[in-house]
Amino acid sequence: MNELLSRGESVHFVIYRSKEQQAALDALVKQYKLPVTWVDDAEQALEFYLKQKPEWVIFGNTFDGSTKLKGVCRTALMQHGIGPKAVYYTVSEADFDVRFVEGEYRLKRLQEMFPDKLFIDTGYAKLDPIVQRKEAGLELSALGLDPDKPTLLYAPTFYPSSIEKMAKDWPAQFSEYNILLKPHYFSLSKPAYKKQKQLLEHWASFDNAYLATAEQTNLLPFMASADLLISDASSALFEFAALDKPVVWCDFYHLRWSYRGIFKFRFNQRMDEDLYRYAGVAVHAKTYKELKSVVDQQIAEPDSYAPQRAQYTYELAGKVDGLCSQRIVNFLTS
Repeated sequence: MNELLSRGESVHFVIYRSKEQQAALDALVKQYKLPVTWVDDAEQALEFYLKQKPEWVIFGNTFDGSTKLKGVCRTALMQHGIGPKAVYYTVSEADFDVRFVEGEYRLKRLQEMFPDKLFIDTGYAKLDPIVQRKEAGLELSALGLDPDKPTLLYAPTFYPSSIEKMAKDWPAQFSEYNILLKPHYFSLSKPAYKKQKQLLEHWASFDNAYLATAEQTNLLPFMASADLLISDASSALFEFAALDKPVVWCDFYHLRWSYRGIFKFRFNQRMDEDLYRYAGVAVHAKTYKELKSVVDQQIAEPDSYAPQRAQYTYELAGKVDGLCSQRIVNFLTS
């Protein structure tokens, strides 16, 4: 948006109303002063696109009506994360004119899967503000934290998640650190994950911990402020590694019974083969008991995994030079 506006282009947002996430959406629209049209479903969105006939519609996910936009406007896909989930590939089955891709490896793999589609390697635009130092981060003292302590960011995904496997008093066991709790917003907003929310709110009661609100959807200020990330198989893990900061990957996570034993194939379907290919991007904690010693070691030796981070970042995120948005807009305006 900012790059388009800087070149004199106009930008308009189409956002779906959401019973569970409306407060977060309203906060984002207000914070960034977004010109927005609200819709209830894909049918309303399609009706709006057909009426407005914009030059481009840029989607963040698959869209069933994309074929009906042929000849009306051009369509692009920008996925909202990097990492090992199979959905990052399967969304390209949708009929878009172009997909912007993060890195040579993903470009090559997508091109092999969908030889007739157009993919452009631009890098991962989400990280541009941190790389350009436009994202200042959080004011730790204003959150009740100690600016002189090293800061850990715990950013688990919602499923399969390590949340249920963490100790109930783990912030106390990590008392020499600040702890920023930044879960996936499903953990805070969806009734199915209310037990995760209860645990997160309990951890936030410790003096050295801060829990992001559901309205604080942007991970960038948290990543900019943290010295180390603790996560499971989430996009955040690869995003943080792309900033060349140490990451601890939790191999312990809670699986529903429907994903265990003879049903483990469901878990394997959910997680892409990249999960195992890129396991070397971070040091691993196989159990919660190992977590503290692994974190201490990585804080003491933050560069010990730098070569691995550089290698995998090149494949998963592409160029991390702060110019990804420029490359995307160069294509859109050409």
